Amino acid sequence: MSDFAVRGWCPSAWRPMMAGDGLIVRVRPRLGRLSRAQALALCALAREYGSGAIDLSRRANLQIRGVTEAGWAALLEQLVALELVDARPDTENRRNILVAPDWTAGDDTFRIAGALASAQVRLPELPGKMGFAVDAGAAPILGGSPADFRIERGEGGGLILRADGRAQGIPVAVDEAVGALVELAEWFAASGGIASGRMASHRAELPGWARGWVSPASPRPVIGPGAHAMGHACGAAFGSVEAAALTSLVTRSGAAALRITPWRVLLLEGANPLPDPVGDGFVSDPADPAMRVDACPGAPLCPQATVATRPLALRLAAHVPGRLHVSGCAKGCARSAPASVTLTGRNGRFDLSIDAAAGDPPCRSGLDLPQLLAHFGAE
Repeated sequence: MSDFAVRGWCPSAWRPMMAGDGLIVRVRPRLGRLSRAQALALCALAREYGSGAIDLSRRANLQIRGVTEAGWAALLEQLVALELVDARPDTENRRNILVAPDWTAGDDTFRIAGALASAQVRLPELPGKMGFAVDAGAAPILGGSPADFRIERGEGGGLILRADGRAQGIPVAVDEAVGALVELAEWFAASGGIASGRMASHRAELPGWARGWVSPASPRPVIGPGAHAMGHACGAAFGSVEAAALTSLVTRSGAAALRITPWRVLLLEGANPLPDPVGDGFVSDPADPAMRVDACPGAPLCPQATVATRPLALRLAAHVPGRLHVSGCAKGCARSAPASVTLTGRNGRFDLSIDAAAGDPPCRSGLDLPQLLAHFGAE
């Protein structure tokens, strides 16, 4: 299946991407955190210059949707003033750093991520989709999130540097981690990795110093909706929120800051206790079927999609055990990993795959909406 265009890059604030509803402008909050003032200001900008729709990405970024070409420059200027976007496009485009969202000031994740941000000028030019994960808490939490080079907790309790696609990594000290990351990125570029696009696809043998023997520690659970030691976590179906709803949530919760996670969950730092349900369209129950569903915006918001995705995903969510992925095309933007059930749009209909990723060979092809609903007993 190749009825889509792989662009090879992700939108940024300096290089937005045109979608069916306008420009997508991506914001990469430093350490995945916005202060209360920054969060409220971003929501106001999303309403003034965009459609008011905000996406939460798998890299713990925010995407302002529906921005007009005429309004983009003014939006960018204000995002820079808020210190949510770097004033230099080359520096901004290198800030692909995913951090464990429950870091605390001064801990290993905080120290390494800060040092890596300062060392970005030392990094070679890398493909736009490549990124780094700093996962130095008591146990890894970002193993299922996209990253090419990882600093994470090893099974012996120390930190390891691991190249994505390799099962084991090498021990590193906190103060040596960033230097080792930069050196591994330099090797990737020098060994022809640019053509591969991603670390996991680059089959060249690692340099001797980077060939690991330490496995990652057993992972800890990802953050789900509900009370949290840092405040309160709220889920967002499909990672999509409305700026007005997010403004209301931040305001009534009294949150001091907003942390973005890669799991379609917002962590309200220092929030007051919230009711159940939280309201404003946010998910408060970790068992809600909506938290087991991945779906891209679909048609008509994405010009590459030939089917509407999210209404169908919500309708099927309670009828599909395990993970459900509904993709508007074979590109699979919402989820790259296999799901229990994957529906891939093609020429206005759906292909059905089991334990597969979008675009994998289907077990049934060309299904229309009534056929799908009947198949899953959701008529």
